[in-house]
Amino acid sequence: MINYSKIKNPMPELDPEVRKKSFEESATGYTEEMAVREAMRCLKCRKKPCMMKGCPVHNHIPDFIGKVAEGDFEAAYSILRETTTLPAVCGRVCPQSKQCEGSCVRGVKGEPVSIGALERFVSDWHRKNYPEEERTIPKPNGYKVAVVGAGPAGLTCAKDLAEKGYEVTVFEKNRKAGGALVTGIPAFRLPNEVVDREVQLLEKLGVTICLETEIGKKHTVEDLFAKDGFHAVFLANGAGIPSVMGIPGEDLEGVYLAGDYLKKINLDRVYDPKMADPLLHAKNIAIIGGGNVAMDACRSAARSGAKKVYVIYRRSREEMPAYGVEVDEAIAEGVEFMYLTNPVKVIGDKKGHITGLECVKMELGEPDESGRRRPQPIEGSNFTIDVDRCVMAIGTTFDKSFTDTLKKVKVSDRGAILAKDDSTETSHLGVFAGGDNVTGPATVIKAMGAGKKAASEIDYYLQNGPGLR
Repeated sequence: MINYSKIKNPMPELDPEVRKKSFEESATGYTEEMAVREAMRCLKCRKKPCMMKGCPVHNHIPDFIGKVAEGDFEAAYSILRETTTLPAVCGRVCPQSKQCEGSCVRGVKGEPVSIGALERFVSDWHRKNYPEEERTIPKPNGYKVAVVGAGPAGLTCAKDLAEKGYEVTVFEKNRKAGGALVTGIPAFRLPNEVVDREVQLLEKLGVTICLETEIGKKHTVEDLFAKDGFHAVFLANGAGIPSVMGIPGEDLEGVYLAGDYLKKINLDRVYDPKMADPLLHAKNIAIIGGGNVAMDACRSAARSGAKKVYVIYRRSREEMPAYGVEVDEAIAEGVEFMYLTNPVKVIGDKKGHITGLECVKMELGEPDESGRRRPQPIEGSNFTIDVDRCVMAIGTTFDKSFTDTLKKVKVSDRGAILAKDDSTETSHLGVFAGGDNVTGPATVIKAMGAGKKAASEIDYYLQNGPGLR
């Protein structure tokens, strides 16, 4: 039976006045009844564009949704686990509107099926009903593989290889596994326990995760082969080095890079009243940027005690790369957006602490290389706003401190690892790379797709020899 409603079941969420005071997850998830009703909107398309065109890991979307419609939630979960390592994560943070839901046929004459909400529901249902899920460790095949980085790409590659009998060790420089999932995405969007659960399932497969272990200067990629006896290495260290604006005063006390700010929020939990951290004393804080990281930062700032939160963006809302729903939720939580505005100077006091931002009004000119209209300053429009904290959320770039240690792996001038065409193979025999460290910052699901591809190519390489694909 098909539900022909043109409107999807909205995701239930906490009231803005409640959620802006807490890091509790904002969206509360579908009930079983909601999930079944939404699943019945799926037309079970023969060509499956949501799966074949929209999903980088080609989840069997119509199949798992069909099981939800039947009320067989565990079967739906089993179908998802065939292709994805992090279903509970992807259901929460993937840009479904640009991927699977963006390819949904129901979206032509109405709203697409809420695929992300259904994926989240199925994963949460399984976690609730099978809290002590066990995994069978496959028979070892005699090969050892090292994975550098415990983000989405690294965890996906580790899972796929472990299931084939490889002895996999993941090296992560932070004190928690998950990469940007735990350092960059706040708990109100992605609770840490969701990521922790996926990591625990990997460990039950036999994957070893070495935390606070950095590969690079002291222990190199070459050492992984020569000293540790690994047969192949997958580089999945991401591209999380924050960019800076290069304006005067950016080094003043109270000015944070978004990655550092969110890491303090997510790992150190400085919003906890028991934590005596300067972030809690912010009165007026400005977030510079218009992407999803800026949305995470501004909504975190509101929850961390700031009295006034501004988002300063040099283009209009129409050009903002952030997901529309994130912008809407930030506005509902009291964040003030200053569009067509750009900082030109950070103002400080005699003690070296930020006291304000000098900004200039902008107007949109001709399109740039991204296709968006280029912002241009309006002469004589400078003005100042009073802030005592500022977060630069203008993007990230490659980690050259890591790539500079790679002796046999070719990298670009910017620090991107160079992989062979349509492959994760690098110029170093037995070394593979994928995810943000190759493409630049992208989505969780695209990183997972790179991890799956790497696992397949590493398996072929070790079973058949170099140069054969």
